[in-house]
This record gives sequence, C-alpha cells and structure tokens, in this order.
Amino acid sequence: MKPLRVALIGSRGIPACYGGYETLVEELSTRLVRLGFDVTVYCRSYSTPRHLGCFKGVRLRVLPTLRSKHLDTPVHTLLSCLDASRHRFDAALVVNSINALFVPLLRLTGTPVALHVDGIERQRAKWGLIGRTAYALSERLAVALPDVLITDAEVIRQYYLERYGCDSRVITYGVDPQPEPAGETLARLGLEPRRYFLYVSRFEPENNPHRVAEAYRRVKGDIPLVMVGGAPYADRFIRSFTEGADSRVLFPGPIYGQGYRELLTHALAYIHATEVGGTHPALVEAMGYGNCVVVNDTPENREVTGEAGLYFSTDRSESLAEALARTQDNPDATQELASTALCRAQAAYSWETVADRYARLFEELQRVGGHRPRKEKSK
Repeated sequence: MKPLRVALIGSRGIPACYGGYETLVEELSTRLVRLGFDVTVYCRSYSTPRHLGCFKGVRLRVLPTLRSKHLDTPVHTLLSCLDASRHRFDAALVVNSINALFVPLLRLTGTPVALHVDGIERQRAKWGLIGRTAYALSERLAVALPDVLITDAEVIRQYYLERYGCDSRVITYGVDPQPEPAGETLARLGLEPRRYFLYVSRFEPENNPHRVAEAYRRVKGDIPLVMVGGAPYADRFIRSFTEGADSRVLFPGPIYGQGYRELLTHALAYIHATEVGGTHPALVEAMGYGNCVVVNDTPENREVTGEAGLYFSTDRSESLAEALARTQDNPDATQELASTALCRAQAAYSWETVADRYARLFEELQRVGGHRPRKEKSK
C-alpha cells in the first residue's frame, strides 16, 4: 500500500526559524514521516535554502514570493497551490486564514483540504485597514471553502461557531522538551541559571513587548529580563521600546534551536503577554520546560495555562511588576507553579498526540474524498 501523500502549505517553511506556524509544520511533518506518510512542505525562498530538497525525510518545495508585508504570504501560497494541484496530493493542510482564497485550487483538482485558521487575525494591531479587511473576508471564506476547518483552541472554535455557525476541529500545538545544560548561550548573554526572566515572541504590538519592557522598570533588583524576538516590517515599532530601555533588559534578537532550548531550561520565570490568537506554541513550550509562567489574562491564555500560571493585565503595568516580584520573593511557590505547569503540559500538549490526530484526519480526508465543515446554527 502506497503511503499517503500530504502537502503542508502556507508557512514560511522548515527548518523553523520564525513563529508558530513554522513550529507546527516542522514538528508535524517530521512526525508524519515517521508514521509512514509521504510529506511535502512548501517553503519560501528567503526562509529555506533553495538547494535544501529534504529535511528529516520531509520533501521540500522551495518557491519564490514577493517579500512585502501584505503580499508575502498570499503570493507564495498561490504559487504553492498551483504547484501542488499538479501533483494531486491525497490531502493538504493549509495554514493561515488569509490563504482560504486559494483552497479551491487544490479542491478542484481532487485534493481534500484542511485549513488551520489559528486565532482571529483581523484583530492584530499590526494590520491596517487593508489587512483587517482581507482577514475579515478570509474568515468568511474559511467556513465555506475547505473540507475541514481547524482551530487551535476551544475559545476560537466557539468564535467561529457562534459568529458563522461553523464547527471546527480543535487541534492544539505540542511540546517535546529537550532540556539543555547551561552553556554558550547563557555565557554569551552573561546569564546565570534561575537568575533571569524570559520573554519570547514576535515583536508585534498585540504581543505587547513594549508594555513588558516598560513595566519592567517597576521591578526591583538586578535580575535581567531577556526579550527574545524580532519582526519583519516593524523597525519603527521595535525602536520605540528598545532604544532607551532599562539597562537590565537584554534584546539578543531571535534565537532558535539549542540556544532557545537552553534559555527555556534555565529561566526563573517566563512572561507571556499576547492578547490575540488561540494556543500559542511559545507558552506551551515554556510550560513543557517546567517554567513558572507569568501570563496576560485573556480567555485564550487561561485555556492553556489554567491554574498553573500567575496572571497580569497588560493594561496595568504594575500588575506584571507585582507578579514578577512574587516569583523572586517566594521561590517555593514559584517552583510549585512551575511543577504544575509542567504536569499540565505533559497531560494536554504532546506533539505525538497532535501528529496522531492529524494523521487520522488526513486518512479520513483521503478515504472519503473530503467533506464540508459541519454547519450549525449558533444558539
């Protein structure tokens, strides 16, 4: 029996070097290969070397795009779907709701499609009128065009169900902890184990790096805050909070792989300040590495963290400072919260479970030839 041929489309590609979708695609694709699938990931030429045709058994299709804020993703997805339609895959996963428009290119050639919409993208502050309008339209297309709609949190499933009467399958992100000993990364940044706070995110307004940096001025002591991240097309915004920041705040830029794992392994606490989206991979990873997590109080974040986190409000900078002070002043309570977070991550967020759920979904799509998302009237 031939292995199922699956295409993953819409991310920047792998190896992952950007954000949540890329992490999902790398973790999922490599595990699907181990489960016996024939997997192709479509990659952008500026993110994945053109000569790299395979990664851990995953086939890579590296295609060009127009590298601009509004055209990067849709242009690459258009080219990817046109290319994939010629290969007649058994199933495809398309990520990012903005790509809903291109789903028919695959379905018309017989490939059933699951569309992963993540959070409510039109709410992101980085988008102007054009971006918000495009994502609002994409939401409507997302409930009509794919065979299956995928959300990554129950809060987002309820949003699509109540607003559009369309049910979806909730498949979260996972974590596969690989602790690293203190080494080159900590030494390079002048850090000591359990003597720094860690923030990891794209430096975009809805992730509140500016508010975290400003709130840290209220925190007493000499423990550094390491703010890992960056963002394309956001130079002015990034300068607004990095220039003149508190001297205890470090901005090392994006860090991936071993260095990222090293930072997660040895942080005193992890700060998660997002206010848009569903299940955030970085939060799940921080929990899986046994961190005490200090979390912006939103329904989506509470769904992930439950009773395992310290909560603050980005609207009140003193609330973040108070939460961080608690982690310094009460080491036993901090360790207890870290242990609770680890147990929660182990029970609820496994990449192996995620891969198994996608495997069953792709097998179902191939077997029945796809089916529309189930419509329900909102109550």
